[in-house]
Amino acid sequence: MSKMKETRRMSSLEEELFPSTPGKFKIDRGHTMNRQFHRCFASTSTMFLWALFLIALTASYLSFQSFVDSGSRYFSASWGGIKWEKKVRSSAQIHRDGGLSVLVTGAAGFVGTHVSLALKKRGDGVVGLDNFNNYYDPSLKNARKSLLSSRGILIVEGDVNDARLLAKLFDVVAFTHVMHLAAQAGVRYAMENPHSYVHSNIAGLVTLLEVCKSANPQPAVVWASSSSVYGLNDKVPFAESDQTDQPASLYAATKKAGEEITHTYNHIYGLSITGLRFFTVYGPWGRPDMAYFFFTRNILQKKPITIYRGKNRVDLARDFTYIDDIVKGCLGSLDTSTKSTGSGGKKKGPAQYRIFNLGNTSPVTVPTLVNILERHLKMKAKRIIVDMPGNGDVPFTHANISSAQRKLGYKPTTDLQTGLKKFVKWYLNYYGYNHRKAVN
Repeated sequence: MSKMKETRRMSSLEEELFPSTPGKFKIDRGHTMNRQFHRCFASTSTMFLWALFLIALTASYLSFQSFVDSGSRYFSASWGGIKWEKKVRSSAQIHRDGGLSVLVTGAAGFVGTHVSLALKKRGDGVVGLDNFNNYYDPSLKNARKSLLSSRGILIVEGDVNDARLLAKLFDVVAFTHVMHLAAQAGVRYAMENPHSYVHSNIAGLVTLLEVCKSANPQPAVVWASSSSVYGLNDKVPFAESDQTDQPASLYAATKKAGEEITHTYNHIYGLSITGLRFFTVYGPWGRPDMAYFFFTRNILQKKPITIYRGKNRVDLARDFTYIDDIVKGCLGSLDTSTKSTGSGGKKKGPAQYRIFNLGNTSPVTVPTLVNILERHLKMKAKRIIVDMPGNGDVPFTHANISSAQRKLGYKPTTDLQTGLKKFVKWYLNYYGYNHRKAVN
């Protein structure tokens, strides 16, 4: 029964397609079927060809775009190529017996610039690395770069998180030492942009250490920790053996994490590592976000300055340390670093691991700092006294430097009065102030 129905359905369909009713055209059924088939096939083929064409066009566009992007990256990159490698080797060339070849990260920064100049001056090879971020006015970093360039020091523009760039630098130069000063600085800014601290101070440190541990030979590493790791510690002066498990800011926490990370790489891979806890560094070419710097700017511009005070109206105090003294500690750390014991990422024996305070051991209150600036600028400050907010600042810092004195020969020689006089002289010259303009 079902077969009969199917036969009728097929006949009906055939009648619709090929009618034999009198008065209608008689059509050759076989020919018509072929025409329909060819028409359908031609239509399908056309669509298929168009699809292929569109796919090919899309693929060509993507390939071209990839080529353009790659070319753009290649031509816009600030590193790579034979000429670049020649510049790197020239900058890293050692000009004294027993000299060092040092990669300085954060070389266009405040401390990085001064350390690079000191190394070059005594005949060491120096190659700088800096990403020239906009945490503060990049023009100051560019001016430092020009200063370094005039002394034959190359600064490669790049991020410490760029493992390919770091690996390339070590491929071109067998650095004996790394002076790692690149970091996201500032205590208060961490509340605005916390991720930048993790990116630079933790991820960047790990990226650098990964490249160092795989280098052959491995370099000795000296890096900048911070006095901020002492956090809420109320025992003074701060000693390296004190507990540092109560950070008061994210910045401090990232530096503390850095100390733990470097210890791990020392223990597992045999990297020789020295950490330096800087105490409130100041001086010419300093950072505009530091109090002494923007106090100077505001006093000259006759704008008010905000001075914080601690609990019970106690003045805040800092162990202000002049940049030249910090540089001496950095160079002393490089000179006394022993060789790393690993090779190609494998440890062959115990390696040196050290942490030192680099401070002045003479804390000065912030109001006293302002008094000194007023004398050097010959202008009075418009002071606004407010209670210290909970923004990560600590009420005081005070360094115990006995370990650095004993093992590095570290001896600070510049008091705040002398150091600020040098800073003010630089500031007035750099920003184009003359005596009359400063006074009036």
